[in-house]
Amino acid sequence: MKAAIITIAGISSRFNEGIPANEQCQKALYYQGNKDNTLLFHLLNKCLFADRIMLVCGNRFNEVKDYYALLPKNVKEKTELVYNEHYEDLSSGYSLYVGIKALFEKYKDIEEVLFVEGDLDVDDASFQKVVDSSKDVLTYSFEPIYANKAVVLYSNAENRYKYAFNSSHGLLQIEEPFSVILNSGQIWKFKNTERLKAANEKFYNENKEDSNLGIIRNYVDASDSREFDLVGLLRWMNCNTRDDYQKILGYWEENV
Repeated sequence: MKAAIITIAGISSRFNEGIPANEQCQKALYYQGNKDNTLLFHLLNKCLFADRIMLVCGNRFNEVKDYYALLPKNVKEKTELVYNEHYEDLSSGYSLYVGIKALFEKYKDIEEVLFVEGDLDVDDASFQKVVDSSKDVLTYSFEPIYANKAVVLYSNAENRYKYAFNSSHGLLQIEEPFSVILNSGQIWKFKNTERLKAANEKFYNENKEDSNLGIIRNYVDASDSREFDLVGLLRWMNCNTRDDYQKILGYWEENV
């Protein structure tokens, strides 16, 4: 059984900045024109390879439930809503934690888990490469690495993959030699489910205030680098603002 986890629990503060209260919304559900032109609808359709899709929600949960009720049958029957009650006081890691926890509590025959952040848009071909890989997958984009916003993926002198990120969005320092440095994407695939469960429990017990990189680091640190495929995302965009959405919408409309 293959599973996917999409997290959309955040409060979308940058997306709704300067927007009148009555026009604010859950970022993943925002659309202009065609009602199917939401980040979530595009991601759900990419994840239809999975037998089960866990959609982790929090902010504006009632809006998400209303949206879910109107999904096409083939999408709806694969998708389950998971509520993150700590979406306001804990970071993105807790959303991934509750998604993984709910998945393994309900299903015992999981073979692999793909995780994608819900504010991401990526080209179909790159996404499919992640899906098709027979190994664990770490992704990267081809965008320049800016310390104030990028999550860095690198390989150190022991040929082990590591992540680096400055949560205060300042300068970034890597305090060890490295052989390659990449701009991390926001899609991962985990093939070792026991290792993923262990990484999830370690996160909860030791650093549940951390971002989702806390769980991902736990998994990667317990893995051999030879177990991973690196997949470059040819077109990758993190939707933080409505200007970002406009750029993504333009791409969708050009590639109908």
